[in-house]
Amino acid sequence: MRFVLAAALSVASLPAFAAVDVQEVTSPGGIDAWLVEEPSIPFTALEIRFSPGAALDRAGKRGSVNLMAGLLEEGTGDLDAQGFAAARDALAASFRYNAYDDAVSVSARFLTENRDEAVDLLRRSLVEPSFPEDAVTRVKDQVLSAIASDATDPNAIAQQSFDALAFGDHPYAVPVEGTAETAASLTREDVVQAHRDTLVKDNLYVAAVGDITAEDLGTLLDDLLGDLPQSSDVAQPGDAGWNIDPGVEVVRYDTPQSVVVFGHEGIERDDPDFFAAYVANEIFGGSGFNSRLMEEVRVKRGLTYGIGTYLAPMEYAEYVGGRAASANSSVGELVDVVQAEWGNVAVGITAEELDEAKTYLTGAYPLRFDGNANIASILVGMQMDRLPTSYIDTRNDNIEAVSLDDIRRVAARIYRPEDLSFVVVGQPEGLGEDG
Repeated sequence: MRFVLAAALSVASLPAFAAVDVQEVTSPGGIDAWLVEEPSIPFTALEIRFSPGAALDRAGKRGSVNLMAGLLEEGTGDLDAQGFAAARDALAASFRYNAYDDAVSVSARFLTENRDEAVDLLRRSLVEPSFPEDAVTRVKDQVLSAIASDATDPNAIAQQSFDALAFGDHPYAVPVEGTAETAASLTREDVVQAHRDTLVKDNLYVAAVGDITAEDLGTLLDDLLGDLPQSSDVAQPGDAGWNIDPGVEVVRYDTPQSVVVFGHEGIERDDPDFFAAYVANEIFGGSGFNSRLMEEVRVKRGLTYGIGTYLAPMEYAEYVGGRAASANSSVGELVDVVQAEWGNVAVGITAEELDEAKTYLTGAYPLRFDGNANIASILVGMQMDRLPTSYIDTRNDNIEAVSLDDIRRVAARIYRPEDLSFVVVGQPEGLGEDG
């Protein structure tokens, strides 16, 4: 059975990008979901998001939602962790639970012949988790081990330092795992409270792709999620603001190569200029080796192996950021080049660069729809971004509609070198107190 599911996962994909026909389904109990029917393989991928996620951690309890998500598969009713895993594997099902600031994520895969049993087992883990004390202790120890590992990782130190400066006292300022102190102090009662706070129907987004009809999905939704509470009394964290000052902050760490994280406030996902900003970012510091920053920093000067930028429109904040690494002796030059290029985006983009970016972005998009699980993840992400089902058909048209004037105008708005902040972790020469 396990091999049957593995085969389904490897080949379950829609016949063509144009065939993605999204239905909006509402269960008899009032739960909404998006569905793409694909009956050719007897397998369904189900994606569930509860949003927000770890951003709902209560004061002094940072890491509680993450710990809760890690415990959902650790037992329910008369099943302990081993019993739950055995029951899942006997059904050739796959369940994954993850916590992020903006969502608790549940991913399920199951065969049609075992759908009812798999859904019931998944329901028990979501609605009736037992959170046994021994599992709380064991999973908490795993979290603390990960936190300790991050404390010696320059990449993690750089991102955490940047977030702490940027987001102040907001939950975004601290990793979802919490600090060593907050994670160690968490109790089973904190985990139970985190479950009550996050796994509620008011926070729910669902997508399903595969061998299931709209009617059957409606029944599944009520069976699986109908017993969850409608809402919780936890306070929303509110806007994170932006607290980091422009300039360079050096975090001294004994390593031959410095890690650099940089950025400033960005653009919201629903901003009318988002597509222009998205294309501009691809040209400036996107995923390819032809980006401006890659050309200037790596190809021309050999200062780094790789550098990239990204737009980060989150639920309670938005920024445009980037990262790179360079030898301690050259990282100061890297910072200078990034700062200079940041100010040149609006004036330097050419029609050829715009056409190349459009070709890449529009050509790469259909390749994301290469399996039921990937499609379900895309659909639930669209819901969280408050996009319509028609977005799949119009997204590339929006990319193509971006003009050179749009790019230049929006780049001048988005890329502001005077607001740029850098956090450098290492022993950089020419920066900070040694500069």
